[in-house]
Amino acid sequence: MAKTKEISRRIKSISNTKKITKAMEMVAAAKMRKATEAVLKTRTYANLSWETILHLADLSQSRSEPLHALLSQRKETKKVAVILITSNRGLCGGFNAVIINKVKESIRKHNIPTDLILVGKKGEILHHQGYNIAAEFPKAELVNSVRETNPIARMAIGDFLNGKYDRIFLAYTDFVTPVKQIARVKQLLPVSIGAEGEYLGVVGGDAAVGANKDYIEEKAKKHLRSEEFVYEYTFEPSPNEVLDRIIPKLIEVQLYQALLESNASEHSARMTSMHQATEAASDMVSELTLFYNKARQAAITSEIAEISAGANALAE
Repeated sequence: MAKTKEISRRIKSISNTKKITKAMEMVAAAKMRKATEAVLKTRTYANLSWETILHLADLSQSRSEPLHALLSQRKETKKVAVILITSNRGLCGGFNAVIINKVKESIRKHNIPTDLILVGKKGEILHHQGYNIAAEFPKAELVNSVRETNPIARMAIGDFLNGKYDRIFLAYTDFVTPVKQIARVKQLLPVSIGAEGEYLGVVGGDAAVGANKDYIEEKAKKHLRSEEFVYEYTFEPSPNEVLDRIIPKLIEVQLYQALLESNASEHSARMTSMHQATEAASDMVSELTLFYNKARQAAITSEIAEISAGANALAE
């Protein structure tokens, strides 16, 4: 009897846990739908803005002097910074571990002095592992405006222009489907059309937050270098003033899109993780119910045997 009571308590406990994980799955699914909608609305704009800035970088590299300081390539990479986007909470499977491990492997592989700029609380684990944390920024569960990335962008642009960092990278999780997310490290500064694959596992050809070099060259050949089209641009008030305003804004757009991609990936990973936990709880309840029925049947059989033995003894 004691064994059946213990199994019954375990079944009740796991059933309660199942209710919690099911509720968390539903909440994560609702947040994922909102985050996915936001990602799809802005992804085209983010791609086109990155295409624009890569065209400027391509044009800048063909000139004797760069068009803008944010397009200027440093001769030597002495120090870099990585903006790492993680979640604030756990229970989302390997979402945080994958992007953190990718950054750690990249740092070890290239052996360049690296500072980390954290967005999200779960990246704090790297501080305890001996990595240098330059700054930490809070991360909203749902990003509503590009203005939320302004402090991060101002710090990154300022440190690059001041010469503190020679390159700045953006590490985020790219949302592909609700069941597939890819950890990426993207070179943010200096903007360079030829940055793909050079440092820290840079992914220059992702469809979410950027266009690749081949895509830019194909567009330039078709529209900018064709004999049929000859363009001459007039800047007002001046090229420098225009670029001073537009390039930082385009950098902010990339940070904003990366946050959206990361949020959608996080909620998708949490929904999947909670769904798996709910299914595992269901399997455990089924297995324990079988054990409970067997133990109960054994107890009943034992009691019947004892009653029969007692009745036989009285009959004699």
